[in-house]
Formats: sequence, C-alpha cells, structure tokens
Amino acid sequence: MAVIDDVRALGTELERSYPVYVRGRLKFRVGQIVYVAFSLDERVMGFGYPKEERAALVGGDPHKFQMPSESDLRFHWVHADLAALEPAEARELVVDAWRMVVPQKLSRAYDLAHPGGPG
Repeated sequence: MAVIDDVRALGTELERSYPVYVRGRLKFRVGQIVYVAFSLDERVMGFGYPKEERAALVGGDPHKFQMPSESDLRFHWVHADLAALEPAEARELVVDAWRMVVPQKLSRAYDLAHPGGPG
C-alpha cells in the first residue's frame, strides 16, 4: 500500500521538479506544468499519462486506476488509488509522468544515475 510519503521526496529530488500547494493539495510541477497531484485526503494520485494509452491502463486494472473527471479528459491525465499501489509502483508512475514534461536529456541522465529505476 502506497502513501503520499512514498513519493514526496522523489518529487522534490527530480531535476526541475518542485512541490506546490494549491488549495491545500500537494502538486509537483516542472515549470508551470503539473505532472502529479494528490487529492485533499491524499488517497488519490493524479498523474500525467499518454491519452492514447490510458483506456488500456484503466481497463486493465480498474480497481487501481480511474479516468479523470470529464473536464480533465482533454489532458494527459489518469487517477490512481494510492492504497491499491505498491510504493515502488507509485514512484515509477511519478517518474514516468515527470519524463513527459522534461527534455529527453534529463530523462536519459536520470536513467544513467538510477539504472534500477526509482525503486
């Protein structure tokens, strides 16, 4: 079972990433782009995910993943129930979302520095 503390340190350590609180909700940004956000009760993690792949993700494991609200369907976004995720899986989702918003050279540098992944 993952909790917000399993990914909080990772979100602040990733290059160009920084935490912000918006209306009491923790979000991680690169520049002005939000790539991970948590619900007020910290039970749901929204994260960047390719639009064309999200139906397969949600359909493959609907107790873990949910589609975003109707107004957010235009964004590259998916929701996950943190309690249904393993900590390593939650960290991997954060890193993958971060990769979507940073230059490829930063993504490659992360892979060289962390050959085993975010574990």
